[in-house]
Amino acid sequence: MHELGIVFHIIEKLEKIAKENNVKEITKVNLEIGEVSLVIPDYFLDVWKWAIKKSTYMKNCVCNIIRIEAISYCEECGQTFKTTKFAKICPKCLTNKTYLVTGDEVNIKDIEVLEWRKDQRFFRWSFVYLLVKLNSIIVFINSL
Repeated sequence: MHELGIVFHIIEKLEKIAKENNVKEITKVNLEIGEVSLVIPDYFLDVWKWAIKKSTYMKNCVCNIIRIEAISYCEECGQTFKTTKFAKICPKCLTNKTYLVTGDEVNIKDIEVLEWRKDQRFFRWSFVYLLVKLNSIIVFINSL
């Protein structure tokens, strides 16, 4: 069950970002999970519910999973096709000179947080993150 390691990695990254940005609580996370990423959404969510209880900033965080369709590209004819339907064989020219374009990623699309202000009011923010293959984070910040 590699979902456990992925959940811990995502929570670790989000906790670090929350701490660096003086966030009181992360309330929602939208994740993009590819069809062929080998992450099973039901297992992932079960682990998520267990793991956030141990977190500092995410105890009540809701996780929403958005599935990303697996699409492959044929180098011979330029056709794109559904990987889950045709595997590695192009349905147009029947070659196996294809590669996966989308569908194996696990991205943190965005998060919603509560932030304390000096006047003790909560402000709700939406932080948009992209976690590429669980290796690096690019941060964009949008306020709600």
